[in-house]
Amino acid sequence: MNEFERDLDYLGRMQDYYADERCLPSYARLMSLLGFASKSAVSKLLSRLQLQGFLSRSSDGDWVPTDRFFERTLSTQPVPAGMPVAARDVGADAFVLDQYLINRPSHTQLIPVKGDSMIDAGIHSGDLAVIERRNVANVGDIVVAIVDNEFTLKTLAKEAGKYILQPANPAYPTIRPQGNLEIFGVMVGLVRKYR
Repeated sequence: MNEFERDLDYLGRMQDYYADERCLPSYARLMSLLGFASKSAVSKLLSRLQLQGFLSRSSDGDWVPTDRFFERTLSTQPVPAGMPVAARDVGADAFVLDQYLINRPSHTQLIPVKGDSMIDAGIHSGDLAVIERRNVANVGDIVVAIVDNEFTLKTLAKEAGKYILQPANPAYPTIRPQGNLEIFGVMVGLVRKYR
């Protein structure tokens, strides 16, 4: 294993630590975590990771993760959900989930989904809807709307020139607002955890 491969292994351990603790480990903790005998070895590793773009220094001199620290491997070969195809070597690119899902961080909110009124659109109870907050939406957008002072997640539609909210489950009625219909935001992504 060359130095770069070792550094990626060390980086993986630091990423796991960060996932558990939500901070980077101290020098002493890094020595224990990575099996280093000195703080000098830790310092050299951190400098190499900085050169590779995984870490940077804050204005206070603390080590902080960069966007690259949160990159995950994105396979260049999609996996078929239909008939299997022959397996072959799969390439990989770097991928940051936040950059993929969120265009406007200051206007984005994650909202837990409760209920099954959008199940036929593939939106399940317990999912996190990635909502870009804005008060304008297009027909066909899945929106978080406020109707009669209550939030709901539905597809925006039009009927007889008026906006309505369409569920994606035949067990639920179409919502035809009698008063105001306010758009809170438009769904731009969905996060589901299986375990």
